[in-house]
Amino acid sequence: MARGSRSVSSSSKWRYCNPGYYLKRPKRLALLFIVFVSVSFVVWDRQTLVSEHQVEISELRKEMSDLQNLLEELNKVHGGAVRKGDSKGTTNKSTKEALDDPIDIQRREKVKEAMLHAWNSYEKYAWGQDELMPQSKSGVNSFGGLGATLIDSLDTLYIMGLDEQFQKAREWVANSLDFNKDYDASVFETTIRVVGGLLSTYDLSGDKIFLDKARDIADRLLPAWNTPSGIPYNIINLSHGRAHNPGWTGGSSILADSGTEQLEFIALSQRTGDPKYQQKVENVITVLNKTFPDDGLLPIYINPDSGTTSYSPITFGAMGDSFYEYLLKVWVQGNKTPAVKLYRDMWEKSMKGLLSLVRKSSPSSFTYICEKNGGSLSDKMDELACFAPGMIALGSSGYGPEDSQKFMSLAEELAWTCYNFYQSTATKLAGENYFFHSGQDMSVGTSWNILRPETVESLFYLWRLTGNKTYQEWGWNIFQAFEKNSRIESGYVGLKDVNNGVKDDMMQSFFLAETLKYLYLLFAPTSVIPLDEWVFNTEAHPLKIVTRDGGKPVKNSNEKQKPPRIGGRKEGRSG
Repeated sequence: MARGSRSVSSSSKWRYCNPGYYLKRPKRLALLFIVFVSVSFVVWDRQTLVSEHQVEISELRKEMSDLQNLLEELNKVHGGAVRKGDSKGTTNKSTKEALDDPIDIQRREKVKEAMLHAWNSYEKYAWGQDELMPQSKSGVNSFGGLGATLIDSLDTLYIMGLDEQFQKAREWVANSLDFNKDYDASVFETTIRVVGGLLSTYDLSGDKIFLDKARDIADRLLPAWNTPSGIPYNIINLSHGRAHNPGWTGGSSILADSGTEQLEFIALSQRTGDPKYQQKVENVITVLNKTFPDDGLLPIYINPDSGTTSYSPITFGAMGDSFYEYLLKVWVQGNKTPAVKLYRDMWEKSMKGLLSLVRKSSPSSFTYICEKNGGSLSDKMDELACFAPGMIALGSSGYGPEDSQKFMSLAEELAWTCYNFYQSTATKLAGENYFFHSGQDMSVGTSWNILRPETVESLFYLWRLTGNKTYQEWGWNIFQAFEKNSRIESGYVGLKDVNNGVKDDMMQSFFLAETLKYLYLLFAPTSVIPLDEWVFNTEAHPLKIVTRDGGKPVKNSNEKQKPPRIGGRKEGRSG
């Protein structure tokens, strides 16, 4: 065998294992030491990294456990606002949403505290009465003594998880609420506040007392529809059932007042199985559709005898607004089936008409909606019309891609205008209406603010539908302006003038029903009152969506199984 390929002999092996071999060769010893130390550091470093990694895993597991515990606490504190993970223990999208932004949680708590301040003030000074006069520290029965603020607040209390306050209010409804009053009530206001508030609370809680009370008041309103055309009178005596229209309308019924009962009365038929409520209100739409114009725009006065409209203004503001809102929302309420397609078709016609009223200001190009009287347009827009951006955004998904984007863009432009109604004043609160003069952009017309919700409502819809947090920031700015200018020791008040901040003496019931509710939901997870399961009436009372099949009422046995806790616009009265 050649030399170079020789095997190591046994004596050579012994030599390499003998420490003396290296002691006699210092260079080899040094080299071996370096190799040994290097290998030791590598092994030690790897062990350290593994150890640190195990610590991190342990800490992450602990954090996950803490977050799950926090999630359960949030469920308890915020009325079940967050859905639990699925059966495999994974965390679903809604759970992630609930934990992703501590700022949202903080702001939601601030709004909740504002609700508590408003509610506690009402409870202290005006319990059981319709509305609180905070500066006078007394109550006023502006709706005949039906406890309007209390009923309007029920679902807000429930959604916010204010259980103690809700239970006390529930006991008042069960034991003290009496509709047998010799009082001439607005059919519209009573429907959206009282019928809507009771039905919403029933849908949320499953407590049958609310359904029974809703049916009681609805039965007292029904005679208003006993007209030659089926277009209802707008005022009815709750005790005697005598119905009529206000004198200042010349005997006419008002468009918004006559076309803003469909959601509530359809829901009542569905929950009770009694078709009479649905039949009365759907007949109104049938009558109006017979002469419905191609542009879908109706004057605000309707003859209750003939069912035809009379010469009067066309507006998406006071006395017109919620008629158009309900055309869309009945379609949503019926789960967009063919049974409710007529409503969608009529609404799309109305949106064509709305486009004909859209103008832009100069020099800032604020998009606004004009009012129309005959053949002339008025460059005036009510704050009440600021519900329109939310409505348009909600309805945009029913169009094809091109029109859907067009209407969503319009909604966003209008929302920017409405937000600037607030930003343009010294108090950062909006006036009741605005005029647009060439070269001057917007200027306040009627300068009071009565705690209205319309702009916040639209910001809520746009946030939910786009995910753009800008709308949350705008809403927060509006909330802070209310806190600065409208909060006093005994509740919240409106302003007589948004330019100088002089306060009035009225806490409108819709401030608790709508303004604070929409602000709360603006910072709540989308799993709280999800828009694919609920539809809001015009007083912000959420009603469960029930699929319509051939227009027949569907019996809802909600009372048999309590659901899990989930968490007209008004006429232009100045309070």
